[in-house]
Amino acid sequence: MIARWHIDARFGHKQIVIDSLKKWCEEIGAQIGWTADKIRIVSGSVGVLESTIEIEVQIEDLGDLNASWAKLGGVDGHAAWSKEIEPYIVSGSMRWDVYRVV
Repeated sequence: MIARWHIDARFGHKQIVIDSLKKWCEEIGAQIGWTADKIRIVSGSVGVLESTIEIEVQIEDLGDLNASWAKLGGVDGHAAWSKEIEPYIVSGSMRWDVYRVV
């Protein structure tokens, strides 16, 4: 399965958000099992909003995703990171989409 975390960057702040997400993946995501071989960051280009940024995560199943989310709450730095990135993203744009690989 593929889980996609979708956010939209505020106008003029796309690169800041991308850089912050890369740092999050290295420092926080790796602690919950989302290593570089399981994730990628993509951004809007054609047919979607240019401000859209997604982290795609390969997961085994919904239980795997739930376990990762449960670990996330205990990772030092995640709450601070969330507050740091907040001024650069469109409020309410965050969502998860989960796909089955066929």
